[in-house]
Amino acid sequence: MRLKPKQRQSQILDMVSAHGHISVEVLALNFNVSVETIRRDLGYLANCGVLQKIHGGAKSLPLNTESSFAERMSDSVSAKEVIASKLAKMIEPGKTVFLDTGSTTLICAKALVAIKDLTVITNSLRIAQVLGKSQSGITVHLLGGHYDDDNDETTGPLTIEQIGHYQADIAVLCAAAVDADSGVTDANFEEAQVAMAMINCANRIVIVADSTKLDSKAAYRVCRLNRMDALVCEVAPQAKLSNALAHIGIELH
Repeated sequence: MRLKPKQRQSQILDMVSAHGHISVEVLALNFNVSVETIRRDLGYLANCGVLQKIHGGAKSLPLNTESSFAERMSDSVSAKEVIASKLAKMIEPGKTVFLDTGSTTLICAKALVAIKDLTVITNSLRIAQVLGKSQSGITVHLLGGHYDDDNDETTGPLTIEQIGHYQADIAVLCAAAVDADSGVTDANFEEAQVAMAMINCANRIVIVADSTKLDSKAAYRVCRLNRMDALVCEVAPQAKLSNALAHIGIELH
């Protein structure tokens, strides 16, 4: 039975993900269709941003990496501000919130300043400084550990241990990448460990990520999609990720 285009394209993406790269000829033989049909499929998938079309075939997208914190603070600023505004409407006064280190979570922190009586636990010195100056009765707990001066953050075993002393209503976490297959991933191993620890000590998991992070992968897994409760982004994700979130029942804001 010949597959419908959407079914074939989904299987092509799975094959590319599994092998890293694959030729047009191999795909054409596998699906018993013409080379021209496969090229159209690859063009469509490349336009969707889920693989990279190369001469004679396709390959997986490169893993996301991160630039310096200062550079990230100047990237997608308007998108991150939209995300922050959405998040502020989701956080009720008096809640206990984990916030991990990131340019998106820092901008989110600026939007949370006016929410009364929050308790915020963070490994970000910048976030602690922003919320510590609030006049809304916010209590800030800054986690100790190994200090990194670029991100102004603490990480490592001591940070992980201290997270275990808290139980939060919500963990608000940024991500280097969010993908239907791999879930939430980070480009920094130590930061991924911090995020995982916060997930284990929170009742509700909210991932904040702008559209440049969607439908991509980074090196270190934070959690599968079904571990999160909500994704906040400035625009709706592409169909594959949107459908995966809807199937699991994840809130999309």
